[in-house]
Amino acid sequence: QSPLTQVGQDLVSQTEEKLLQKPCKELFSACAQSVHEYLRGEPFHEYLDSMYFDRFLQWKWLERQPVTKNTFRQYRVLGKGGFGEVCACQVRATGKMYACKRLEKKRIKKRKGESMALNEKQILEKVNSQFVVNLAYAYETKDALCLVLTIMNGGDLKFHIYNMGNPGFEEERALFYAAEILCGLEDLHRENTVYRDLKPENILLDDYGHIRISDLGLAVKIPEGDLIRGRVGTVGYMAPEVLNNQRYGLSPDYWGLGCLIYEMIEGQSPFRGRKEKVKREEVDRRVLETEEVYSHKFSEEAKSICKMLLTKDAKQRLGCQEEGAAEVKRHPFFRNMNFKRLEAGMLDPPFVPDPRAVYCKDVLDIEQFSTVKGVNLDHTDDDFYSKFSTGSVSIPWQNEMIETECFKELNVFGPNGTLSPDLNRNHPPEPPKKGLLQRLFKRQHQNNSKSSPSSKTSFNHHINSNHVSSNSTGSS
Repeated sequence: QSPLTQVGQDLVSQTEEKLLQKPCKELFSACAQSVHEYLRGEPFHEYLDSMYFDRFLQWKWLERQPVTKNTFRQYRVLGKGGFGEVCACQVRATGKMYACKRLEKKRIKKRKGESMALNEKQILEKVNSQFVVNLAYAYETKDALCLVLTIMNGGDLKFHIYNMGNPGFEEERALFYAAEILCGLEDLHRENTVYRDLKPENILLDDYGHIRISDLGLAVKIPEGDLIRGRVGTVGYMAPEVLNNQRYGLSPDYWGLGCLIYEMIEGQSPFRGRKEKVKREEVDRRVLETEEVYSHKFSEEAKSICKMLLTKDAKQRLGCQEEGAAEVKRHPFFRNMNFKRLEAGMLDPPFVPDPRAVYCKDVLDIEQFSTVKGVNLDHTDDDFYSKFSTGSVSIPWQNEMIETECFKELNVFGPNGTLSPDLNRNHPPEPPKKGLLQRLFKRQHQNNSKSSPSSKTSFNHHINSNHVSSNSTGSS
């Protein structure tokens, strides 16, 4: 019996007793702590002296390689953001497709948007959610800052609500999207981040019909135990407390969720008719003073959740109490939604985009940006650029290696658990093959060998291309 088994046996009895008395989320916390205490001792020190730690260092070395425009192939323009275009791109080494959001440096400087751009990048970097677009890389070119994000080929909810037959969705479909949006908000709120810009065009579909929240330009992290103030958002979707310039926490996002559920079912937003030409002041007045109208399209449960989310007093609004998203999940509207299975990716979406269809504007219909004049970039901007251009983001990068099977191709050892040649310091390196990853390994080795000593903290001695197959470049 190992020490771990002996410790575990005692905890098994305690856990069984807790399970019978009062099951809870912390049921296995004591077991997890015990296992962690055991592993951090002798097993971890053995790991540090093993070939598996050497291989881990190789992967971390590769993960931290500089990222430039040459890391990617650029494809068609998908749309435009506030500071530049969004286009499809592909990682040359793996074949993984992404969306590249360009933020033009001169346009940022002219609009004094440095803090907004850096804020979006830092929030995306911290939030790892399957319901929010993930940031995989951040780099700069001579003219732009680039965010490389999850590509979403299925179009946005606005396109699907208004351009795919009669406006609006069947309630079952609206419910599914609302549940995934709620999970995305929950992940953001867990980081104490309020999104503040929920609207159909910011909710994107992937190839399989699942959605993600995108465009975090207006999101902001709320200081612990504090409230914020800021009149930002989109006309018709801003909560009353935002319009009144009151202090708020996460409440505007639940108002936005109510607006979205209403629009998905009704086929128009709650405070402005479709294609209705009305001044901003009038829309704001309706938000503050009028009640939304419910048609026959709403079930009693759908009407109830919309009314509770669109409560004008934030203190009385659904989701704005201590339990947050959990309170919304318990509403009868979500009675038949299994959120555990949804979060595990085990539920099929009600609609799957046609892979042959294009759910966005034609390239020629996307309005071009005008040239920015009268703005000069200089060394005073470098500090901001260095904070932005930080290369790959660990978890998305590691997922990319797994999904594209690069990890499977490269993470090999010798027969019967022996050292592979690339980990054997006494083994002369073989001539590199011609694949991109091999060339990358060789080039970096040559660049670093002049300045880096051979040690476990230096990756140079550990990396060569012996086990890198040209197949690992995938579709590139």
